Amino acid sequence: MKLRYSYRLYPAPAQRAALARAFGCARVVFNDGLRIRQQAHAAGLPYPTDAELSARLTTAKATPERAWLGEVSAVVLQQALADLNAAYRNFFASLTGKRQGPKMGPPRFRSRKDHRQAARFTANARFKVLPNGKLRLPKIGDVPARWSRPLPSEPSSVTVIKDSAGRYFASFVIEAEPGILPEAEPAVGLDLGLTSFAVLSDGRKITAPRFLRRAEKKLRRRQRDLSRKQQGSRNRDKARVQVARAHARVGDARRAFHHQLSTALIRETQAVAVEDLAVTGLARTRLAKSVYDAGWSSFVNMLEYKARLYGRQFHRIGRFEPTSQMCSACGAKDGPKPLHVRSWQCQQCGMWLDRDINAAVNVAKAAGLAVTACGAQTRPGAMPRAPRSEAGTLPKPRREAA
Repeated sequence: MKLRYSYRLYPAPAQRAALARAFGCARVVFNDGLRIRQQAHAAGLPYPTDAELSARLTTAKATPERAWLGEVSAVVLQQALADLNAAYRNFFASLTGKRQGPKMGPPRFRSRKDHRQAARFTANARFKVLPNGKLRLPKIGDVPARWSRPLPSEPSSVTVIKDSAGRYFASFVIEAEPGILPEAEPAVGLDLGLTSFAVLSDGRKITAPRFLRRAEKKLRRRQRDLSRKQQGSRNRDKARVQVARAHARVGDARRAFHHQLSTALIRETQAVAVEDLAVTGLARTRLAKSVYDAGWSSFVNMLEYKARLYGRQFHRIGRFEPTSQMCSACGAKDGPKPLHVRSWQCQQCGMWLDRDINAAVNVAKAAGLAVTACGAQTRPGAMPRAPRSEAGTLPKPRREAA
């Protein structure tokens, strides 16, 4: 199983200039290859193969117009062509229906104004992690790195990324062996929401942190400062970086919360079941900001790959299961309910149920997990009275008229 491990880099000014050259050369090679294929398509010529693009790159490096491509590692340029080829393969697979998910568009040109730049070095580039903790990159130098955790195995490639906030990261691709955790008894169902980020079938509720909502005041101030700066000025670029850093802090906090919660759930439980939510549809409603602030999709993806990594069971049930309409105790379907109804009484068995916990229990049961409905019960309701005609008492005899 392939995983990515990311670490923060702190390049010196000269190394930043060298990385900027690598980003620019990779972008030019990608755009040149895309232009060649677009021109061939427009002229009705055969599709240029990957080998033809690689040969054209070697020829272009010998010309005066593209001689500066030799200032960076050749592996970076070849990986730019590999990215172009992967983009075309995904596009063709999407057209023919072989690729699942939303339709992919054709590759687009990269811009030097993009605030996120990246360059990839494979093992052929002979990058190396030095004993002093620095990362040696060809034609870049020894870049200081902050190792928050050790690499579990030898990396096959490293991608140097510069994000919109001006930070540099090294993203390593490693081959991780599955680490089986000890057997755990409980199995839980998860009901994801906005007020409570996750409600477990055992009755636990995890409050939503709402990182974006809490940072709105600062983000509004930063965005207002940016709008007041003159277009194209250096002050505007500085203000843009401040806005990007504020958003990056929100994203980092949300990602850390997702990692901590998903890891804790995988360690504590043997099986996890979640509902396949229509996030794209919910994002078209008035709750769009809160839906994106929660980040359900990234959290579920973390649960899925960590369950596969540590030998746990992961279940994803269909989004059309009536988890909020069905009583988890007796299985009676009570119909849809408005969102302001947080607890309700089953008309069949009379039990009062918490809406979210009841849905979490139903999610687990729909996935075939053995869970109890005790956590969904808020209080036992009075049993519904039997009709008078079905009562268990005999009617009193009528008195005869005197």
